Amino acid sequence: MTTGLTMIKRIIFVFLFLFSLHAMAAPVYVSTDWLAGKQADKNVVVVDMSASDLQYARFHIPGAVRLPYRALVKYNKAKKYPVRISNKELIVLLGRLGIRRNNHVVIYDDMGGLETGRLFWHLEQIGHPAVSVVDGGLVKWILEGRKVTNKPVKRLVVVYKVSGKGLMNEATLADVLKASHKKSSRLLDVRTIEEYVGDIRKGRGGHVPGALLWPWDKSLDIAAGFTRRKSQQLSVGLGKLGIDDKNKPIIVYCRSGHRAAQSYLVLRSLGFNKVRLYSNSMNEYGSIRTAPLRQGTSP
Repeated sequence: MTTGLTMIKRIIFVFLFLFSLHAMAAPVYVSTDWLAGKQADKNVVVVDMSASDLQYARFHIPGAVRLPYRALVKYNKAKKYPVRISNKELIVLLGRLGIRRNNHVVIYDDMGGLETGRLFWHLEQIGHPAVSVVDGGLVKWILEGRKVTNKPVKRLVVVYKVSGKGLMNEATLADVLKASHKKSSRLLDVRTIEEYVGDIRKGRGGHVPGALLWPWDKSLDIAAGFTRRKSQQLSVGLGKLGIDDKNKPIIVYCRSGHRAAQSYLVLRSLGFNKVRLYSNSMNEYGSIRTAPLRQGTSP
């Protein structure tokens, strides 16, 4: 009898533990109000990814450490285009910023998530437990008249320790070719319509056959301080493309993975569970002469 009660207690404990983990899961987006209320929380590390170092030097959100987008990519001489840094390089970078695994990383930029998307994606890849993006970022923060500073922040260097598994959220060239041919995943091209259609004078212009057009900036409400558009509005737009199953695999791409990382962020915030970023995007795909391309407005 005692053994039975002990087993029941253990089951209840595990259930409560798992439930607590779910309850504590960090939201993809947090508001400026939320961040303002966390200014004194030492477990929250705010990361500034505004478009320029000069912007950070002029003013930034108090307590924010600086991380430029360029620190997350490197030029590959063999491939002749920028590629993302490795997970090992990211871990070293996090340590230099004074970020530990138990910290809630809160990222902002001044471009509607265009800069923050890459770090969000990469942190999910290594399984960082809590990472969020400030909706509207520095733009909304300033429009609301909140306090800023020009005092740079330097945190103590630490050793970032990885544990557990992250998300399998990166697509390869082979994955994209398979998705185009066998429809194993939905392909979303988040570039401009001009890039999607392609120039008939350029043989390697156009899009991956089967890819649907969903320009990244359509997710932004610029008039509302560069915030993400309402979930319902975004869901309706995606639904018109046939993107409504949140458990169906999606691959997003652009030219370099820059804009597509922002779209990855938006899709994750809407609850899509199997989103992958084709990090090399058209930089790689377009350089492969045997990789098919389609021009025009039809997928």
